[in-house]
Parts: sequence; structure tokens; C-alpha cells
Amino acid sequence: MATKPKTESGGARGVRVIKKYPNRRLYDTDTSSYITLAEVKALVMDNESFVVRDAKSNEDLTRSILLQIILEEETAGAPIFTEQVLANIIRFYGHSMQGFMGAYLEKNIQIFMDLQHKMTEQTGGGLNPEAWQQFMNIQSPMMQGMMGTYLEQSRNAFTQMQEQMQKNSEQMLAALGLKR
Repeated sequence: MATKPKTESGGARGVRVIKKYPNRRLYDTDTSSYITLAEVKALVMDNESFVVRDAKSNEDLTRSILLQIILEEETAGAPIFTEQVLANIIRFYGHSMQGFMGAYLEKNIQIFMDLQHKMTEQTGGGLNPEAWQQFMNIQSPMMQGMMGTYLEQSRNAFTQMQEQMQKNSEQMLAALGLKR
């Protein structure tokens, strides 16, 4: 998930384990206390490495909990995903492009996070949402350049995905004795 947490002595320790009980309560084994989804969200925001496990079966429930946090965030305020985006994502499930789409989205989000990190470094890191909006308006030419770079990286990621798909298709056809 994220970087490994450090112990007080500075050495890396294992991944934090959160257990989910049948009553839907979450128990943090590091702090020996029950925690809320908001506290799990805080772990994500702090880049804390953790896993959520079913208390009985030990099944990994991390993705389910992260999706629950996203659902709460989407219904609580200004959503990130429009209905059209959600519908398009749903259309990829069961489609041959499903695996490639996940990798494509992951690369693009990482590129966007890198861009955000660079902007934060350039501005000293202390901008709230309103200040970001003012900064974006003032820095329009710079932002256009950065967004152009982002779009180019996104296009490159998509091109790589297409090339990989073509390569996989050719290998599959060759394995079946069919040529293009």
C-alpha cells in the first residue's frame, strides 16, 4: 500500500492489521482499540500501510473498506466521479479491457499525484483549496504547460497499453496457429 511505518527506533515494522468483526466494527491491533472509517481514511491520508482482515476467516477486506470510504466521500460532498464516469467504469467489468483499464487508471492517477506533488513543492506546500484556485488562475500558462505534460504522459500510458494489447493478441493468435 504505502511506505512501511517506522518504529520509534527508526526501523521498519510490519503492516498494520485492522480486524473487521461480524458486528461491522473495525479493531486496530496496533492501538488495541476500535476505530471508525474516518480513522481508516486518516491512515490512508497519512500513507500508513495497513490491511483489513475478517476477524473469523482472515480474508483480506482492504479493497472493500477502501471502496466503502470512497462511497461515503462521493455521497458526502462534491463527488469526483460523474454518473457517466461511473457508468463507463462499470462497462469495463467483464470486458477484455478490464485488466488494462485498471493499470491505465493507476498510471494516470500516479502521474496526476506526481504533478500535484511538484506543484505543492513549488508553492511551499501551504495552499488550501481556495488558494489553489487563485494560484491556478494566476499561473494559467504554467498550468497549461504542466497539464500538457500530464496529457502527454497519459497519452503515452494509453499507447503503451495499446501496444501491450496488440502484442498479447498477436501472441494469442500465434498460439492458436492463426496469423495476422
